[in-house]
Amino acid sequence: MSVIRLKGQSDRRLRAGHHWIYSNEVNTNATPLKQFEPGDQVVVENAQGKALGIATINPNTLICGRLISRSVDTVLNKSTLVHRLKIALSLRESSYNTPYYRLVFGDADGLSGLVVDRFADILVVQISTAGMERVKSEIIEALQDVVKPVAILMKNDGKMRNIEGLDTYVEEVVGTVPEVVYLQENDTLFQAPVWDGQKTGWFYDHRENRKTMQQYCAGKRVLDVFSYVGGWGVQAAAAGATDVTFIDASAPALDHVEANLALNQFEGNSDLMNGDAFEAMQSLIEDKERFDVVVMDPPAFIARRKDIKAGEGAYHRANQLAMRLVAKGGLLVTGSCSMHLATDRLHDIIRSNSRQLERFSQLIYRGTQAPDHPVHPAIEETEYLKALFYRVHNNMGL
Repeated sequence: MSVIRLKGQSDRRLRAGHHWIYSNEVNTNATPLKQFEPGDQVVVENAQGKALGIATINPNTLICGRLISRSVDTVLNKSTLVHRLKIALSLRESSYNTPYYRLVFGDADGLSGLVVDRFADILVVQISTAGMERVKSEIIEALQDVVKPVAILMKNDGKMRNIEGLDTYVEEVVGTVPEVVYLQENDTLFQAPVWDGQKTGWFYDHRENRKTMQQYCAGKRVLDVFSYVGGWGVQAAAAGATDVTFIDASAPALDHVEANLALNQFEGNSDLMNGDAFEAMQSLIEDKERFDVVVMDPPAFIARRKDIKAGEGAYHRANQLAMRLVAKGGLLVTGSCSMHLATDRLHDIIRSNSRQLERFSQLIYRGTQAPDHPVHPAIEETEYLKALFYRVHNNMGL
């Protein structure tokens, strides 16, 4: 097997437990990256020539290497995939009594570049690296051996594939996958558009935070901003909300909201607002609408480190509008899936909004991602999700 040699001290991240190798950490005089093809497997050596393990390589990307194993005897093949899938499955089966969860969460499950969501006997797979694309057939075979699904959909249309130089496509590779699949979360039923929806069609990561939200919803008016297919608002309805308003820019997503309300036989009032979330919230403010529970779960406003300043501005503006819509003594649920936005920074944004709007806000719950999105302690990129719950009053003279 070919070798890549690292520069002096460039093995520190790997020794600390991380899996990634950056192109500027490779001694390209000793081991030129241009000699490799995207997806090749190589032995990684430190500056002194000591083997550190095996990685997949992509010479055309900033993250050029992803460690597979710290043993030079373990390559990425079907046997390795089966072993790690079994370990991943055991965690999910011990966490949930129904087969609806993220089965594989990339680096956190030792499978960098691979995501698998499970919808009972249907799997939706996303491959985002050249190394995983190289073993695509082995992934399919391993999933069939371990999970025995009736159908598998490859949803390989993510932005990371462009960075890796990979084609994008969506295709069935096993069985027949319907346009929508069904799932259950916190005793609530949903349909998810796996073919043309966002990511795999559903977001399991906020499961525990949605469950916590439900305890505040009985008999309440609820607003779900950036609702997508209604993950928050429909669960609020299932928990006894009398009135739920959904805001999303996607008309097809709101069609799924309507279907999901019907699945759960919601008999209360619902309002589906199709359009820009900021404009829709401003319109509600002008109409003097107020809600007992406001959920603000936007897309990642900070996709890259260079987006931090502009992204924080977007979080500030979105949450300020949301806070203005919270009824006296109501609840603001604010979330972020931006890894580059720290929980304390989001809390600081809410503090700033509270002062500007003369509100008295009390943080009552800090949430993170569900157990099917485990955090690797050495890879901070695997810890990205946060949800903060605030009780909001008028300023009470404080």
